[in-house]
Formats: sequence, structure tokens, C-alpha cells
Amino acid sequence: STQSTGWNEIIRILAHHLRKTACSLQRKRLLYLCSEYLQHPSQTPISPLVNCVRYRSDMTTQTLEKNLENCDLAEQVITPWDVQGEDEKGIDYEKLIKKFGSQKLTPELLDRFTKVTGHEPHHFLRRGIVFSHRDFDNILTLKEQGKPFYLYTGRGPSSGSLHLGHCVPFMFTKWLQDVFDVPLIVQMTDDEKFLWKDLKLEEANKLAYQNIKDIIAFGFDPEKTFIFCDLDYIPSCKEFYWNMIRIQKCVNFNQAQKIFGFDETSYIGKVSFPAIQAAPSFSTSFPHLFGNRKIPCLIPCAIDQDPYFRMTRDVAPRLNLPKPALLHSTFLPALQGAQTKMSSSEVNSAVEVCDTANQIKKKINKYAFSGGKVSVEEHREFGGDTSVDVSYKYLEFFEEDDAKLAKIKEDYESGALLTGELKKILIEKLQGIIKGIQERRALVTDATVDQFMSRSPKS
Repeated sequence: STQSTGWNEIIRILAHHLRKTACSLQRKRLLYLCSEYLQHPSQTPISPLVNCVRYRSDMTTQTLEKNLENCDLAEQVITPWDVQGEDEKGIDYEKLIKKFGSQKLTPELLDRFTKVTGHEPHHFLRRGIVFSHRDFDNILTLKEQGKPFYLYTGRGPSSGSLHLGHCVPFMFTKWLQDVFDVPLIVQMTDDEKFLWKDLKLEEANKLAYQNIKDIIAFGFDPEKTFIFCDLDYIPSCKEFYWNMIRIQKCVNFNQAQKIFGFDETSYIGKVSFPAIQAAPSFSTSFPHLFGNRKIPCLIPCAIDQDPYFRMTRDVAPRLNLPKPALLHSTFLPALQGAQTKMSSSEVNSAVEVCDTANQIKKKINKYAFSGGKVSVEEHREFGGDTSVDVSYKYLEFFEEDDAKLAKIKEDYESGALLTGELKKILIEKLQGIIKGIQERRALVTDATVDQFMSRSPKS
């Protein structure tokens, strides 16, 4: 056995053991956290590692193995900063609905949406990509009654370009803005990325402005869209800051710890940040748009952001403000498989909107996890598995034609369509989508950005 007084040495011992035994997804994740902790100790969540080293004085192989066996049995992990599925089929979203206490989007609710708006549901809604909600029925009631509401979504700028996973909520939000014809707020949480990532404050702010140009390229209405960076807007808007402080006073550390998993190593900036992401849920944070009117909002976001808004919904009645409604989307998987989401932190897990056509082709061909069989003969006989095949999963997101997607699924599962042929279909689809984004982004000037970030009243 080995005894150590310093965390670094303890984590090195744990990492050494994991390198020899990292056969499960959970252990590989823990090994990755060890490596991240040794490089960036202040930026890495330590609580998962603490569970493996419950007694610092007992670092025997037997003790480590016993604790790791318990970790292997852990359920999927879904937080705003970490997403890990239980197996190669990815996240169990039915479990998430039960765990988070949200409501499943039902056919009846989608029928009501069509009746109220006169629009057929987006293919994200039809296919269960947007699968869960909080009070979306209330939003439809507001639409029926002709009462106002607004949309709110956001982006944490950790890299200079969006990737395909980031495109999903913005594509859907653009469609919602067109259908409902309502104002949209887009929050750029450059402050969050400074706190969680190894970024300088100036760098995080610069990345936000680069990302804003990508976001504008999705075609949002400049007369109905306000985009802001936290580092710029909050110091100059008393009403936003006052709402932040009101929210902070309503949530104690014990509650924040339970919701977000903060521990004794968490910066106080991290602990206070949720109030910043909550504040745009309240229209009074934007007096130049809404005056002092208390207008409800609808938040389209990935399900990992729900903890922020569960907290917000708990706080809202105490502030005499309307609870935000939500629409939750699933995650676009990493290229390597559905166990986790696409991430800017893992370059080879992501297709970025700045990638060239050739880079897209190389990434899909080299890294996209296949559900095909080992040999052509075996694949022709038994077919491929679309439940784990990343190329097919991406087509579920980006191929809008239901009949075409159904034919691809049928052919791949029967063996008529080979993995290489499926990847070719996806490559051509993504090349077209990203080319369109790049062409529109090339037209975005600094003056365009200023228009979206202007505090002049929107229509």
C-alpha cells in the first residue's frame, strides 16, 4: 500500500491503477478526470475522484478496486458540465424525465401545437429529438389568447466556432421564432467559460463575439433578436444585476450543492453563476425591450441545462415573476459514439461549422462509430444496427425528409446499404448544411453584430 499527504500523489496512484483496469466507460471517464486534474486542478470537478479515494490513508489495490466497482455501477451522469451515458446506446431519456420531473411531449400536445399555430411540428418534435417540456401547454395557451411571451436561449463560448451539437438548439430556436413571431434573447455566458475553463477573461469575451457571428448565420430576425455577452451587459444594466441578486438571496449553498454538485473546491464564482443564467428568464432584466412588464418566456435548450431552470422555476414565485417554460432536446452524440455528447474540448469528437468539406469527410469516415458488421458478407446477411450507428443518428437530426430517412434505416438494417454508403449520405448532407452556414456567416459584419446587440427597442 502507498500513503500520501498530497492530492496530486493520490490522484497519480489512482490514475496508475485505472490505466491497468480501465475497461468500463465509467473507469475511462475517471481516468480522463485524473489526467485533467493533474493538468488543471482548479478547473476539474473532484467529487467523482473523491468517491474512489474515500480514505487517503488506505490506497491499497484492494480498496481502490472495491471503490471502483461501486463506481462502475453508477448511473448515467447528466449535468451542465458533464454528460455520460450508461452504454453504447447512449442516454436513457425516459429515466431523465423521471429524475428531473419534467413532462414528456405527447402526440396530443403536438396536435394542439398544430391547431394553435397552423404549423406542422418540426422534425425534431416529430422524432423525439425535442422530447420533454415544462409548461409548454401554457405557452400554447398564451398564443391562443394573443398574449406576449419571448424566447430565451444561450451559448457558452469555449471555442472560436460552433459545432454541430450547438447547431441543434439554434436551428430549433430559429424555427420557433418564425412560427411564434416573438422576441428572442440570446445570452453569451463568457463569464461562465472563464470560471470553468482555462481561459483568460479577455479570451472568453473575444470567443463570444466570434460565436455571435456563427449564431447570426442561422437567420434570426434582427428586429426581434437581442444578443448580449454577460461581461459587457451586466455591468451596465442595473435591472439585470438586481434580478441576479434577488435570485442569489433565494438559494442557499445547500440547495445549490444538491442541484449542481458544488463542493469545497468550487470557486465562489461558480456557486454564484446559476443566478446569472437564471436572470434572462425574467423579462424585467431587459428594460429596453420589455420595460417593467412581467412577460413569460420559453427556453429551448438541451436537457443538461435543466438544473439551472428548475432552480429558476422554484425562485420565480418568491419574486412574483412568471416561471419560465422549457423545451428539452436530446444530445447530438460525439463521433465516437452515443455514450456522450459532441464536445469542443475533444477535437475529434466534433464536426465544426468552420470545417472544410474535406475535413468533414475525413472526420466522418475516420471517427464516426459504425453499427455495421465486421465484413461486407456479414453485413449483407445481418444488416447494421441503427441504434448505435452515429452516421444514422446524425441523419435523424439533419435529414428533414421522413420518408428518405425511413428508407435509409430500412436499407441499412437489411444490409442493402453498407456503412461506407451510409457515411457518404451523411457527409453530403453535412457538407451542404455547413456550406450554407459558412456562406451566411461571411455576410455578417461588425455592423450586423452591433445591430443584434443594440439596446434600441425591438419590434
